[in-house]
Amino acid sequence: MKGYGMFSINNAGWIEKDRPVCGPLDAIIEPIVVAPCSSDTHVLHGGSGEKNNLILGHEAVGKVTETGNLVKNFKSGDIVVVPCCTPDWLSLNTQGEYNAHDEGLMASFKFLGSKDGTFAEYFHVNQADANLVLLPEKVAPEAAIMTVDMMSTGFHGVENANVGFGDTVVVIGIGPVGLMAVAGTKLKGAGRIIAVGTRPNCVAIAKEYGATDIISYKDGDIVNQVLELTKEGADSVIIAGGNAETFRQAVDMTKPGGYISNVNFFDITDTLSMPAYSWGLGMANKTIRGGFCPGGALRIHKMLEMLEHDRVDTTKLITHTFRGFDKIEDAFKLMDEKPGDLIKPVVFI
Repeated sequence: MKGYGMFSINNAGWIEKDRPVCGPLDAIIEPIVVAPCSSDTHVLHGGSGEKNNLILGHEAVGKVTETGNLVKNFKSGDIVVVPCCTPDWLSLNTQGEYNAHDEGLMASFKFLGSKDGTFAEYFHVNQADANLVLLPEKVAPEAAIMTVDMMSTGFHGVENANVGFGDTVVVIGIGPVGLMAVAGTKLKGAGRIIAVGTRPNCVAIAKEYGATDIISYKDGDIVNQVLELTKEGADSVIIAGGNAETFRQAVDMTKPGGYISNVNFFDITDTLSMPAYSWGLGMANKTIRGGFCPGGALRIHKMLEMLEHDRVDTTKLITHTFRGFDKIEDAFKLMDEKPGDLIKPVVFI
């Protein structure tokens, strides 16, 4: 089979590989819709260290072509939604609060980490019964694929931000994950939602998802702008984009007793720091959380329930559509280049 991936850092192309082998608990999936992500481009450019001959991709809806003899809930021909995070549920670490780190930091993120991804004619999913979800009849595949990472990650940022009714929340970065954080913040009952971003199409969708205010770094320091709007700062700040300096800004704009929640991938070369006064010399009771989204079937089942019952429309994220397996390369390059009108591309195989 062939797949699109990286031969080495900054060297992408089509790779020939053997079809993956299905274990007794596992499934082999043929993709029908895939979506490139900035995490894929981040890996290509060395953001997670050296990778060689790795098929990229971690967002997919697909058709089951083979199941292991111990799989109970799925059969060949089923159309399934594949979470980006597929934990080993037999690992001790998945029995704790966070299942994204089964055998170590982010080790449940198998695609891009320990095995080939979804940009292939066939890809492997471990422990299928616990890591796959049937596509609901009322949910379109292109809507469903936005749940597996963008929605799940954005909503995880909201969960870690401890958003409550009437809260003032800042979302820094309104790419696809940040936009989902805006939508999730509204669903959690926030009063004021301040979105930080500049691209006109993202600003428009942020407002549709519930943003009450938009600020831009082009208009001055974003901390000063937030403090001018809120007087004492935000109850919660969600970091969904930016650089190392963004971390300090998020802490500065959070009021005492508030929450800073990060779902942004910083670069391996970054150092995150802040002056002691930003944290009230250690006495501000500001809680700092950062995390990779939970994995598994239950998580994505709940995301799909929200789509099925019209709580959120994830298709607003899709700006570019491609058709044909070979178009994965074009969609990936588009995601890498990030033109001004891009939010999220999808490829129908």
